[in-house]
Amino acid sequence: MPRLLIADDHPLFRAALRGAAIDAVAELSVLEAESLDGVLAALEANRDIDLVLLDLHMPGNHGLAGLAAIRAQYPEVAVVVVSANDDPRVVRRALDHGAAGYLPKSSGLDELRDAIRSVLACEQWLPSSLRASVARAQSSRHDAELAARLASLSPQQFRVLTLVAEGLLNKQIADRLDVQERTVKAHLTAIFERMGVRNRTQAGVVLRELELSDPARQMEG
Repeated sequence: MPRLLIADDHPLFRAALRGAAIDAVAELSVLEAESLDGVLAALEANRDIDLVLLDLHMPGNHGLAGLAAIRAQYPEVAVVVVSANDDPRVVRRALDHGAAGYLPKSSGLDELRDAIRSVLACEQWLPSSLRASVARAQSSRHDAELAARLASLSPQQFRVLTLVAEGLLNKQIADRLDVQERTVKAHLTAIFERMGVRNRTQAGVVLRELELSDPARQMEG
């Protein structure tokens, strides 16, 4: 039985996605999360999850950082990005960082079902309205290199990197991850080498490069 994790902080939208998913795939098991921490906890507890529908701007997520975290820590799980942002350049970046598909929140139910079926069948999926413009959008060499560097980190190294980006000190990171401080230092040495940076500040900047503006919040403002 395929397992799907719907990751969005809006209950009504999660309900719509759940309904579309159950219509699309017979005998589908569906889990839900409303924050990035919830997503990562669900993936850790349920190693048989096949697909995540990931909102780019849910709590704890900052643009493409959540996608990068999932791809680094659970590379066997397919991720479809769900966002109100349908800028072809953003879609191109998401695909370059390992997304299996991209689903604008304006999509109809038929597109939701098609996306879920296609990605569970190991196909990449984009809405027909975006395929031509995304094909014209050039991949950024920097983004491709960044994705490759992030993918080279172990799951624990990625966790350390995210905590460094949050401004935590080595002792605080050690306490959070329940490891010794010298282990954190060893991880940092490896992170600096693999990411091509010299210090904590530069390492933090790497993840902030994945941040994106949220069109929905811009409209609210």
